[in-house]
Amino acid sequence: MRSIAMRNVPLRFLIGALLGGCLALTLLPGCGHGNAPVRVEVAQETLASVLDSWKSGLSPDDVRAATPSVVVQDLDWSGGARLVDFEILPNPLAQDANLIAKVRLTLEESDGKPREKQVAYMVGTDPVLTVFRHMLP
Repeated sequence: MRSIAMRNVPLRFLIGALLGGCLALTLLPGCGHGNAPVRVEVAQETLASVLDSWKSGLSPDDVRAATPSVVVQDLDWSGGARLVDFEILPNPLAQDANLIAKVRLTLEESDGKPREKQVAYMVGTDPVLTVFRHMLP
């Protein structure tokens, strides 16, 4: 019985090495070009348009169905909070394929009380327009 287990060790090692090698290859940068750099003006216009849409009562699905289509993720918005006002703060950061922009939101919560909060959005312009709430500080 022991000799059978010993013969399987090299096979297990080989399978593990192959799986590890495949994983390593997926993590290595490819030979092609990286993401296109963010188009800052387009990103700023997209963010303002998305926030205007929220303020006017549209849903994230409405924004995605519009032309141009924008993929949006914001937990306050999808959770039903109403946007009363917003201010896009100066000096956004262009970071690779995204623009990181800080925004001051005034939200009306379900209890009807306004609440102000500062958040950041990550806006992408290629290959599709995206506006995601930036979760990292």
